[in-house]
Amino acid sequence: MKKRTILILSLIFLLFIGVMAFSWQRMSFSKQILKVEILGPDRATVGDSIEYVVKVKNNGSVRLQNPELIWEYPDNSILDSGQAKIKTMSSGDLGGDIYPGEERTFKFDTRLLGKENDTKTAKASVSFQPENLKSRSEVSTTFTTILGSIPLALSIDVPDQAEGGKALTLKVNYSSNVAYPLQDLTCYVDYPGDFDFLYSQPQGLGNTQWDIPILNESGSGMIQISGILNGQSMAQKVFKARIGIWQDGSFIVLKEVVKGVQVVAPSVLITQTINNDPSYVATAGDQLHYQITFRNVGETALTNLTLIARLEGSGLNLSSIKAPEGTHQAGDNSIVWDGSQVPELKYLDPGQVGTVEYWVNIDPKWSMKTLADKNPIVRNRITISGASQDFLTKINSFLGASQSIYSGIKYFNNAGPYPLQTNQKTYLTVEWKASNYYNDVEGAKMTTVLPDNVTYEGKTYPDGVNITYNGYERSYL
Repeated sequence: MKKRTILILSLIFLLFIGVMAFSWQRMSFSKQILKVEILGPDRATVGDSIEYVVKVKNNGSVRLQNPELIWEYPDNSILDSGQAKIKTMSSGDLGGDIYPGEERTFKFDTRLLGKENDTKTAKASVSFQPENLKSRSEVSTTFTTILGSIPLALSIDVPDQAEGGKALTLKVNYSSNVAYPLQDLTCYVDYPGDFDFLYSQPQGLGNTQWDIPILNESGSGMIQISGILNGQSMAQKVFKARIGIWQDGSFIVLKEVVKGVQVVAPSVLITQTINNDPSYVATAGDQLHYQITFRNVGETALTNLTLIARLEGSGLNLSSIKAPEGTHQAGDNSIVWDGSQVPELKYLDPGQVGTVEYWVNIDPKWSMKTLADKNPIVRNRITISGASQDFLTKINSFLGASQSIYSGIKYFNNAGPYPLQTNQKTYLTVEWKASNYYNDVEGAKMTTVLPDNVTYEGKTYPDGVNITYNGYERSYL
């Protein structure tokens, strides 16, 4: 019984060796009889058009029947709409059977995306049936291209040092020299954990994401972000920006950059109030009374200081600036004070406080001419003793409503006498229009009280508008 078991195992082992030898010989035969080669660039620039050439040559003495080529583009290739990453070419596409000594070439064009020094691999597989054989054989090969420098610039413009607890503005700049329009780009900005986001221009998604629909060759843009940088003195805070493209649900990073900022202890503490309120929210037509206070929080006296206030905001009437103790030129957005005007700027002891003030108006007609200003702010940048701080003031939204009444056919088929007649029913359509300037508004509601002898018929345009009606009052949500 034991000898029989050994004999069976030996037969199985010999059979396995036989199968392996046959497979190896078949693979060796395939590579000798058919040569498949990919020619392409060893290095490529992101976005540039490149060409791959697949060469297929029959080095054998028999005809290769029913050839089929499977071409796989490298990952993150830019393909024409509807073009698949894997392309299959039938025997008819390849020109039929391949005869001994015959060579054929096929070309594939694409553009590659990725980071600098990424490797991108293309693959070609050719299957065929040698003449007088029933089984098919296959030969595969690959070609790798390394991505070179990317003609896409990305930078973070932020000071090397910033005072903890103060407003900080950083600018993310991007530009492209890619000889191809880049579509569906996205820029992400990562902040230190103790950075309090305040505002960005343009407005992003969730304070960290900005979509760029298209970036043409030589095109550029900027994202400006303001926030409060907190942290202990001498702590290092890192900001990171990434720009890339979405493809097949995956985000492909094209460029990334990091910038460190060192938190330093302030020597001058700057505070601001507008109309006696440190958190004032302005309205079109307001006069803003700025009071800027500066305190020496260091251990040594400060001398010969200069304080500069720079106002920014499309709704500001710069010609209305009044600064009795400051220097200001008509139409300019800057006001300057020095020790000849304010004694505390001449000499400021530790713990001593100084104050300057000025006035400026917001154009009362701003709401009618700046519809493009979404979520606007007024920025006041104060600079003194090498320290700079931004103060941001939000603008109240401006809501409007109008009402029209129609007796003819307008949305609905109205009927009945108009002007109205006693004891006769008339169907009218009431149209409401809402307008909003400046800021995004949530939870807005329009309310009306119906006159006596008027009832709501339950019809709305468009269908599905949320109307609540209690018999006396109705609201539009």
